[in-house]
Amino acid sequence: MTAQNIALIVGLILVIILFNFFIGTYNKLVMLKNNFEKAFRNIDVILMQRADEVPELVKVASKFMEHETAMLTNLTKLRTDFLNSKTVDEKIENANEFSKSLKTLFAVSENYPTLASNSNFLELQKRVSQMEDKIADRREFFNDSVNLYNIGIQEFPNLILAKMLGYKTQTLFEVSTEEKAYNGIQF
Repeated sequence: MTAQNIALIVGLILVIILFNFFIGTYNKLVMLKNNFEKAFRNIDVILMQRADEVPELVKVASKFMEHETAMLTNLTKLRTDFLNSKTVDEKIENANEFSKSLKTLFAVSENYPTLASNSNFLELQKRVSQMEDKIADRREFFNDSVNLYNIGIQEFPNLILAKMLGYKTQTLFEVSTEEKAYNGIQF
């Protein structure tokens, strides 16, 4: 074997190694991107279910709380804003506002004993609360997926390919300051 043949074989092996590395990195980045997008779509499904249930909750509550129309109107507006959101960031912002308004509705309902004991309202409140629990679980999974994606596109040498493909870091689903506030149990 001549030195030229050895150099050609070594060069070919290096090209194959680089090609396999490129393919592996590309596939990893695609998997991470699709994973975080799927995680948000899973949140979106529950948020949509919640948005569909709220009009029923509002109907039942509005019969008991006629003078609370501003709050109920705001809830309906927030639902519409959520449904019309185009980007992930808009959906996250609208979902957070929606959650805050729902908590207000439930707090106000405590002032209406007839409403608080109404079986339709209680069932709807229970369903919305279950959805809030699912949303919290899916937000956590979404944030884990976004974190892995962001790390994946920022690691060297992945970042070179990620920049070439136009991948950008994504925003975590954050809980607002109002949602974090705890006012104690009210009796």
